[in-house]
Amino acid sequence: MTSDCPILSRREAKRRDRREAILDVAAGYFLEHGYAGTTMSGIAAALGGSKGTLWSYFPSKEELFSAVLDQATTAYRARLSEILDPCGELVPTLRRACISLMEKLTSPQAIALHRLVISEASRFPEMGRIFYKHAPRHTRQLIATFLKGAMDRGQLRRADAEEASRILTVLCMSGCHQKLVFGQIDKATPEMIMKDASVALDVFMRAYGPGGAPAPAGHEPGGDAQRA
Repeated sequence: MTSDCPILSRREAKRRDRREAILDVAAGYFLEHGYAGTTMSGIAAALGGSKGTLWSYFPSKEELFSAVLDQATTAYRARLSEILDPCGELVPTLRRACISLMEKLTSPQAIALHRLVISEASRFPEMGRIFYKHAPRHTRQLIATFLKGAMDRGQLRRADAEEASRILTVLCMSGCHQKLVFGQIDKATPEMIMKDASVALDVFMRAYGPGGAPAPAGHEPGGDAQRA
C-alpha cells in the first residue's frame, strides 16, 4: 500500500518537533516579557539549550517573532478559508466568518498580543510590520477575495473589495474586542460576540448590499482610494 504523503526521516521529524517546541516557548516568552524584553539568550535559557542551537533555526529575533505569528495564524487562515465558501448563501456565510473572526480576536492570546503590539510598535516598527503582515493583512485579503467574488456575482454592489474587507473587520472589532483591549471587560461571552457580529454585518450589508448607495467619487473599484 502506497501513500501520497511524504515520509519524514527521523532526523527531519526531530528537527520539525524541535522547531515547534522553540516556537511554543518563544510565543509565551514574547507575551510575558514583551518584544523589547525578549532576547535570544533568554529564550535559549528557557528552552534549556544553547543560543547557537536556537540561532541555527532562527537567525534573528525578528525572524523568530515572524515564525511565532505565522504558526499562530496559519491554522486560522485555513479555517477561515473553509468558512468563506463562495457556493454558500452570502449572509449566513459572512455571519459565520464574522463570528469566527471575533472568537479568534477575543481569545486571551490574541488580546495579549494586540496589547503587546500597541504598546511597543512605536519603538520597534519592525514588530508592527511583522504583526500586520501575518495577522490583519492576510485575514483581510482572504475576506476581500470572497467579497470580490460576491460582487462579481451581483450579491454585493460593485466597490473596492479590499476597502470593504477593512470596513467589515473594523466593524467587528468595534465592540467587545475594543473593550477587552482596554480592560473594560474580562472576557467576551458568546452572546457579546454574536451581537457584535450581527451589528457589524447589518451595517455592512446596508452599505454594500446590491441596493446600497453607489461609491462616492474617487472610491470606484480600482481607483485611487487608499487601502489599509
